[in-house]
Amino acid sequence: MERLRIGVIYGGRSSEHEVSLASAASIFDQLNLERYEPVPLFIDKAGNWSIPEQFPTTRSVSTLIEQSRNSDPSDLNTSSEAILVPRPTPETILTIARDYSVQGKSVDRAVVRGFSLDAVFPIVHGSYGEDGTLQGLLELANLPYVGASVLSSALAMDKTMAKVHFSAHKLPLVRHMVVPSKDWEQNQDEVVKTLEQKLGYPVFVKPANQGSSVGVSKATDNNTLRSALATAWNFDEKLLVEVAIENPREIECSVLGNETPEVSVPGEVIPAGDFYDYESKYLDDHSELIIPAELTEAQTQKIQSMAATAYRALDCSGLARVDFLYDNSDGQVYINEVNTLPGFTTISQYAKLWEASGLSYPALLDRLIELALDRHQRRQRFQNIKTDEK
Repeated sequence: MERLRIGVIYGGRSSEHEVSLASAASIFDQLNLERYEPVPLFIDKAGNWSIPEQFPTTRSVSTLIEQSRNSDPSDLNTSSEAILVPRPTPETILTIARDYSVQGKSVDRAVVRGFSLDAVFPIVHGSYGEDGTLQGLLELANLPYVGASVLSSALAMDKTMAKVHFSAHKLPLVRHMVVPSKDWEQNQDEVVKTLEQKLGYPVFVKPANQGSSVGVSKATDNNTLRSALATAWNFDEKLLVEVAIENPREIECSVLGNETPEVSVPGEVIPAGDFYDYESKYLDDHSELIIPAELTEAQTQKIQSMAATAYRALDCSGLARVDFLYDNSDGQVYINEVNTLPGFTTISQYAKLWEASGLSYPALLDRLIELALDRHQRRQRFQNIKTDEK
């Protein structure tokens, strides 16, 4: 059987660039080379696309991450470039090799080559990756791709819009308020006063459009609330403020599928710090993931049902991790958020939950590619429908 050529897009311009490198390394390590021909498509922090000579691997990723942290995004690598063509064409990717020095003279010369892809695995976390922008480019190119659609990606990335859809599907939410960044800029005292009156303390403050807990802070008084709002303001135009549950358990489920999603066993995160922030997720290895979570059968079924409902509420496809807050004081379960492109290393929660549910990482990659191809094939029927001209 001829191998499928799979483009793996990783890196990106967001604050989650290094997380993407780690996810991509696991994919390249575990992808079945008898079935697939992987093509690395790297996006640096300045937004330049290129095809590296070597794949990132779990052995080399720590070095790549260190290099990335010390690199200057303004140092553009223009000697070679990869371009994804934004229209249906047999030559999905164009590569441009430039030569600026021939016999000591400055010559602007380039060699352009093209090749096709059968499907794409976009593993770019955060802004310009899982927010619908990259998915839009792949739609223009008419390429099958792993994961959520343009709309679903955008809805899940914007926590405030996701809550609107969760509420419409009667999923329980913690009390919260949305603060436009312009309101914070124009009258900080009034914003703080309103939040104190309507929500009280403690609260969590988040940028509406970020992942991996970037820009998230817990506020317990007037000073920490002001500091938290100022921090979140650096990341987004909308700030989300949520009442903090006093004694919460953080429960997660992995979801897989298109029209008929499957839900993994639930797991429980025991954060190393006060909450599961960016440092706890990626820099501090003292956090724990208990699989399966210590829940009754009824509680497990309820959470799995809520996960499937949340997945459908955002019209997700491919994969997502659904996060919950379980209030130990009264047993109430709240939907927290849906992550349509969760961390994807072999030791990330998403993969570990499926492993505990009987699906190995390589098999998970196979399923995701199959789901991407199936969804794309189903959508192709619309390309052939012509409406009568009026």
